[in-house]
Amino acid sequence: MANINFTKMHGLGNDFIVIDTRHKRIPGLAKKAKHLCDRHFGVGCDQIIVITTSKKADYGMRIFNADGSEVEMCGNGIRCYAKYLWDRKDPVIKKKGYVDVETPAGIIRPKMIKGGLVQVDMGEPVLDGPSVPTTFKGEVVNKPLKIGKKSYRITAVSMGNPHCIIFTKNADKVNLANEGPPLEKSKTFPNGTNVEFVEVKSKNRVKTRVWERGSGITLACGTGACAVAVACALNGKTGRTVNVELPGGTLKIEWTKDNRVLMTGPATEVFEGAISL
Repeated sequence: MANINFTKMHGLGNDFIVIDTRHKRIPGLAKKAKHLCDRHFGVGCDQIIVITTSKKADYGMRIFNADGSEVEMCGNGIRCYAKYLWDRKDPVIKKKGYVDVETPAGIIRPKMIKGGLVQVDMGEPVLDGPSVPTTFKGEVVNKPLKIGKKSYRITAVSMGNPHCIIFTKNADKVNLANEGPPLEKSKTFPNGTNVEFVEVKSKNRVKTRVWERGSGITLACGTGACAVAVACALNGKTGRTVNVELPGGTLKIEWTKDNRVLMTGPATEVFEGAISL
């Protein structure tokens, strides 16, 4: 089999294999994901980001988890996507300063800003329970949820993918490996869910730990940080501009008055390589 060329990147430690298929199709990536993402026998990453062609936008984006499942959107991933194109002097992003990317969550627009940072208009948050989706009706804000013997108060937000936000007094004391999986797979979330445990530090700063659907514990989650900021504002915990501190670093999130969520943060290239499967 021919080699698969890739670029290893990360956004605040949430790491990816970026594979550009605009000029060369690579079939069966979902089946190859488990091996590629394996940190002992493959390259090692949380998710695979695939750059594709698009008939609706400048380019397309597909995202595969470490377990081979495909997800709708990845905030850290799309920052890496934009930085990959920028560093390679892609004509579209070099001319406009931004790129329109078709994703399963809709068309997302990341743009380069000062300091090598990437700002992404992540679109409007989805708050209607059945649309997240959850089994709750209406907005899901501070709703009780019991999983086994554990009781939680949850807020549900979709940023193109589902998130379950839970406020806690001490995020470091949460046993993510135990509490994440049953919440992810709860029947309350028909498509599964990402889970964020949030400790409020001030009106503009929160600490967050993440259990990602299909990937487990990760150092950062861009869509998760966006969902957290929205949930904090909905619950009166913070204002609409929040610094979300994750184990891998901090993202600035703004929920604008016109109902858009803006995410600003870094993206870093680690190395390029090729692997044969």
